[in-house]
Amino acid sequence: MVQIMSDSSALYSIAQGKEVGLVVNPLSVSVTAKTYREFEEIDSDTFLKLVIEGNTPSSSQPSVGETLSLYEQYGDAPLLNITVADGLSGTYQTASAAAQNMPEEKRKNITVINSGTLCGPHRYLVQKALSLAKEGLSTEEILNALAPSLGNHRSFLIPNDFDFLRRGGRLTPLAAKVGGLLKLVPVMTTTKDGKRLEKFALCRSFASAMETICKNFLENKVGPEHYITVSHAGAPALARQALEKLRAVFPDSQIDVLNLSPAFITQGGPQCVAIQYILK
Repeated sequence: MVQIMSDSSALYSIAQGKEVGLVVNPLSVSVTAKTYREFEEIDSDTFLKLVIEGNTPSSSQPSVGETLSLYEQYGDAPLLNITVADGLSGTYQTASAAAQNMPEEKRKNITVINSGTLCGPHRYLVQKALSLAKEGLSTEEILNALAPSLGNHRSFLIPNDFDFLRRGGRLTPLAAKVGGLLKLVPVMTTTKDGKRLEKFALCRSFASAMETICKNFLENKVGPEHYITVSHAGAPALARQALEKLRAVFPDSQIDVLNLSPAFITQGGPQCVAIQYILK
């Protein structure tokens, strides 16, 4: 059977991964001069508290050494590693480099793919791959089955604090200053290549931002065949508001609410909300 592997962008801890047969390679976050593997040494609530207290966070991909160790452990059989979007993280590059450093007999078993996405859609791809692997499909068959989803997804981010985006290079300093002065609500989206975030719209309110996102979803013919997620960083009320709007516009679609991981709270900041879809 093909062993499925992923980083924690798919929103699984190591223990949760074991329950479903998934190998998880955690991303790391640094705050208060300490570094933690997310979901293992720090949870989202604790991390949020530290950030809200004024501590500046940063994030990093799993090391080559950590990745090599997992490849050594699981590389005797076919292994498919589905990583967070290349460019938004260095995880894909690290995972690919580690595979190339493996002995030939194990290297030939390892396949690394760039999901081109993160969080909700990434989690869906991993879950679908797990299901197909359990059905006995080969790596090539799983990749063929994932291909339509890999080419049909979109992510939007509604941050609460421009400073996190500005520090991460997600907005120009001028755009951040103007948005903050006018109390505008920015809507960010991933670029077509999935490698960075860019400004999609500036709205007057969260409700207006949701209207803008839903309009884009409709233009892209999002419907029952798509999976939609609302992921948030300590913003349950905004997540509920987003969920209610999405359910009203897309009553036949599966919509789930998820909690963002520390690594992505580092980028989006406290109270941010991500709205995403992917073709099933």
